[in-house]
Order: sequence, then C-alpha cells, then structure tokens
Amino acid sequence: MGGAVRDALLGKEPTDLDWLVHDPAHSARSFAALSDGAVFQLDAERRHWRVIEPGGKVHDFVPLRAGANSLAADLRLRDLTVNAMALTSAGVLIDPTGGERDLHRKLVRMTSVACLRADPIRPLRVVRFATTLAFDIEGETRAAVMARFEAQSRGAAPRPAWERVGAELSAILGSQHAARGFALLKSLGGLAVYLPELEAGRGVQQGGLHHLDVLDHQLEALNQLLHGFPDAGQALRFATLLHDVGKPASAAPAPAGAGAPPGAGAHLGAGAPPGAPTFYGHDKLGAELTADLLRRLRLPGELVSAAASLVRYHMLPLPRGERAVKRFVHRRRELLPDLLKLMLADREAARGRLATAVGRERYRLAVSAILAAQDVTPEPRPLLTGDDVMTLLRLEPGPRVGEALAVLGEAQALGDVLDREDAELALLRYAAAQGWTRECET
Repeated sequence: MGGAVRDALLGKEPTDLDWLVHDPAHSARSFAALSDGAVFQLDAERRHWRVIEPGGKVHDFVPLRAGANSLAADLRLRDLTVNAMALTSAGVLIDPTGGERDLHRKLVRMTSVACLRADPIRPLRVVRFATTLAFDIEGETRAAVMARFEAQSRGAAPRPAWERVGAELSAILGSQHAARGFALLKSLGGLAVYLPELEAGRGVQQGGLHHLDVLDHQLEALNQLLHGFPDAGQALRFATLLHDVGKPASAAPAPAGAGAPPGAGAHLGAGAPPGAPTFYGHDKLGAELTADLLRRLRLPGELVSAAASLVRYHMLPLPRGERAVKRFVHRRRELLPDLLKLMLADREAARGRLATAVGRERYRLAVSAILAAQDVTPEPRPLLTGDDVMTLLRLEPGPRVGEALAVLGEAQALGDVLDREDAELALLRYAAAQGWTRECET
C-alpha cells in the first residue's frame, strides 16, 4: 500500500513497501527468515516493524492506524490521495480517495484538511511530492498548505522536528526538478518557516551583472547547476542554493567614487555607480550561515563542511597564467571540480546590464583551463614529513609545522622545489625570513 502502489502505477520499481498485517512482529520475522533480511522494530508504540532485504529494498509491516476499523478507513487517514492506495493479495486496487485519478491528472491533492494538519511535516511533504513527481498542487490543497505555513511561521501551529525537515528538504534538493521545488516553496511561504536565511534575500536588489534579487538569483543558480551538471551531489546543490545567503546582512551602498575591491568578481563589477549595493564579505558570512543552517537541519557533518567551504570560496577570482592556475588548483584541490561548477552556475544565473556573452565565454574558458590543469598535474607526493620539518627547523609540534608543510606543498605544485635537498633549503630560508629560529638563518 502507499508509495509502493503509487510507484507501481507510475511504472516505477518500488523500493519501499508497506504491508498492512494483523501481527507486524510475526509477519516481519517470518519475511526476514524467508528473504535473509535484517529485521528490527521501528516504532514500539505503533507496532511498526521493518525488514531490509539484501540489496536494500525496505519492507515495513504495520497494523491498522488508531481510529481506523478497515483498510479504506486507514487509507483515508493518509496525507495525499496518491499515497492512499493499496492492493489486496488478489491484486485488487483499493482507492477510497481517488489517488489513481490524481496520478493520471498529475495532481498532488490532500485527502482532507484535517489529515494535512494531523502531522506538522505534511505541508512540506506536499511540496516534496509535487517536486519529485513533477505534479501540480490542487487548488484547495495549495490554499491549505499556504495557510499552514503561515500559521507555522507565526507560531500558531506546531513545527516538525528539524531532522524531519532536513530529510524533506534533502529529498526536494535531490530531485531533478529541485529549482522548481524551492521556487514552489517560496511561493507558498515555506521558505520563511524553514529557510529564513534564504527568504531574507527576497527583494534585495543587486545591480551590476545581476538582473534578479538575491533570492531569485540563488534559485536560478540552482537551476543552472542542474541543467549543466545534473549529477551534482547534495553538498554542491546546497552550496549553490545558499551561496549568497550572506548578502542581505552585508548589503550596503557603495560610497561615491568607490570601486570594487580586489577579488570582487562577478558580484560587484568595476565602475559600479554611486549608491549601487555592495556585499563585501558576504562569502565569509555566507559560509557561517550555511554551516549553521545545515547543522540545524541535522545533516551529516561532512556535507555541512563541504557546502560551507564551497560558499566560502565561491567568490575567488579565476587565475590567469600557468603559475596562477597551478597555485589555484593546489590550494583548492579538495573543492574541485565542485567549486568551479558552483562558480559557473553563479555566473550563468547573472544576466544584468553588465553581463555579456563574451564575458561568459571567457569565464568558461578560464574554468576549462583550471580543469585541464587539475587533470594533468596530480598532487605531488610530499618531499618532507611533519617529523622531518620539526627536526630540520628545530620546532615543537604546533601550527608552524603545518604552515611550513603548506609552503612546501605549494612550492612543489608550482615546480619551484623538485627534490628533498631543494625542499630543505627552501624551508630553511622561509623559517629564517619568518624569524622562527636563529639556528635556521642562512
């Protein structure tokens, strides 16, 4: 029943199946023994059990819901009509709310207003299913979702746990229609509830290369990313969606006669007219806001770190010349090629009066040069270890050791240091220049 029936009617192979049974524990253990699957209790209070087959297919065994005295009554308590269908053991479709009809009409429709309100996550699930199925939302359902988001926003209705919100937003973002999904969330009022940092960009004008406000620019950047790189991972998708969240708090009018600072890149533009908005430092602030937001959604630490780093460095100017390209690749190798994909999507989303086809083509060529350098210049094997550095420079363990290794690594990447002897001489000179130890003076 539920999503498995929906997927089957859409011609998809179900991977998550719900079974309505009298004794979930007995049925789950019996099925696990037959399928060699892993069995465990999912929810003791509601008597839900789960079996995961070898290969990953999930089977949940559940009883009738509280308050339901029949299968049809149970289905009517579900959130959406397309999720409120079941098949009997004889293959007969049970569809008390018209889910099959809504599948054909490509509509997401609530089973009732009461059911939509029964669980605070359900309005967000409406957006998720409209996004992942590429369906429209039925009119009354749309109005009910907007009303619920508005009530949640002002504290008049409960909000779901953040980990549930994170799971739903991740599902929206993982869809090929993710940009449409977040635009839908914006239009329904859901961004203000769950992503206020993103909502804050609504109406914040930019000028220069930009033709959209900060919020719509970020949505368009996500759209550009998915058109150019449909296999983009979740960290890159989140980073692209959130790359300018630091702008609203850092917005200020440019003083008369002031030009863009070095490295301002595509967001400011030289020769901006007096009073045009500036967003100095929005990349650093944006990285902090991104990390806080994704932690709030209870997302994995590795994803949080990667997305925040991409936001932090998305404003780097692209290098010119062979040495500069090598230095860029060495310093940001861990973020490549995702950082370049974000930068391209950001640039392609800008269509303001200063943007030109020639400029965009130059940008793409510069990105191509970095990718080519990354392919032909693998990271060299370190010539010295941390222990070697401490012995050579007579240092105690600490940040200076890491600094010395970083200096040496960049020198290797640029071809300035070729062997161990070169490395030792280079570090002795560096340590002397820094005044670390008198013994290192040359």
